[in-house]
Amino acid sequence: MSYEKKLMEMKKLVKKTTKETQTPEKKKVLPPSPFYEDKWLAAGLTKEENSHGIVYKRTISFDSTYKHGNIYLSDLNNALKKWGNLDETHPLAPDLEKRLVFFDTETTGLKGTGTLIFLLGFIEQTKCSFKLTQYLLPGPDHERAFLYASGLWEHNLNLVTYNGKSFDLPQVETRWTMNRNSLPPLASHAHIDLLHGSRRIWKEEVDSFSLVNIEEKKIGFFREDDIPGHLAPIIYQDAVKSGRIDPLMKVLKHNEWDILSLVALYIESTDLLFETSTRGTAVSQTNIGKWFADLKLYDRSSRVLESVILEYGLEHPVTHFHFGFIMKRRLAVEEAISSFTIAADRLVGRQRIIALEELAKLYEHKVKELEKALQYTRRAQHLLTVDPELTDRFRLRQQEMFQKREIRIVRKLFPGEAQ
Repeated sequence: MSYEKKLMEMKKLVKKTTKETQTPEKKKVLPPSPFYEDKWLAAGLTKEENSHGIVYKRTISFDSTYKHGNIYLSDLNNALKKWGNLDETHPLAPDLEKRLVFFDTETTGLKGTGTLIFLLGFIEQTKCSFKLTQYLLPGPDHERAFLYASGLWEHNLNLVTYNGKSFDLPQVETRWTMNRNSLPPLASHAHIDLLHGSRRIWKEEVDSFSLVNIEEKKIGFFREDDIPGHLAPIIYQDAVKSGRIDPLMKVLKHNEWDILSLVALYIESTDLLFETSTRGTAVSQTNIGKWFADLKLYDRSSRVLESVILEYGLEHPVTHFHFGFIMKRRLAVEEAISSFTIAADRLVGRQRIIALEELAKLYEHKVKELEKALQYTRRAQHLLTVDPELTDRFRLRQQEMFQKREIRIVRKLFPGEAQ
């Protein structure tokens, strides 16, 4: 027998031996249904089974005439049309190639790998209604089934949340990582965080950015007989120990209101962002104009700020402060000077000092009136010593900057004098 044939025979023998010595794969044993299943089903939950175990589900449909607070859910169509006509990017703009889903969670704690998500809530617009789906975790043994049932692995979505960037999505990612050996990879989702948008739009207009406060002040929704969010983990833990479902159904109602408020808040925020007249207040519209400027959408910023100035005149000098930067960018020096002068005369604190700095810059470099540049420089230097609203850090930094500016302007004014 040749060497090659002997080698082939040895390979066959090895394969045969390996096959004979393999142990049969253990059959996957799924955790059983909890003892309280009948109570949960009687309360209106449904049971869903998958390859990882079971999960309980609650589904509700809201028709197109449903109103949450002051907002009709069907107005979401108009909001999406507005975003579809926007050529620029914006943090609240959805990826129109992905489904738009409003999403919220309830967890057993605030953070840590030991914290479980026990409720995943989604609402999505269908052809003629809005469908709310809530997945409820039966217990820790069913976590893989619970996460799998959510479908967050199937499609790339637009997930709209409130504080989801800091809380909900990191929690989902953590739990997915803990179960990564059993679950398909988590899909890559676009994310819109309405907490960020609310802070940009209503800064200095509301005293708290909790969702409950925003929904009362901005969408006109008031909760009745609500479960405080911090009690939800205690209620859930009691439910899986005792099977008591009534308090837990109130947690699901709390989550339902959270998600409906996301839809209404998204509609309201979109309407304010695209409104050509001052539908909001001078504060919110000025905040929106500044937001557009920060995104380098200067034409939109200018239109919003101009509309506030036309309606409120000198009543809201902060608008003139931000409009001054738009005019400066456009090289409209006279308009910029006019806006910064109003701001410098009517504001206090940090913005007044910055307005004076801008005036000093414009008169020194653009208008070439060094006396006025020096005048605004020295006025700012005085205010830096007496304005109680300035922080020490800002005060010291600006004092150094204005001192250098003063020296430079004096040298220009009196070039022949000894230093």
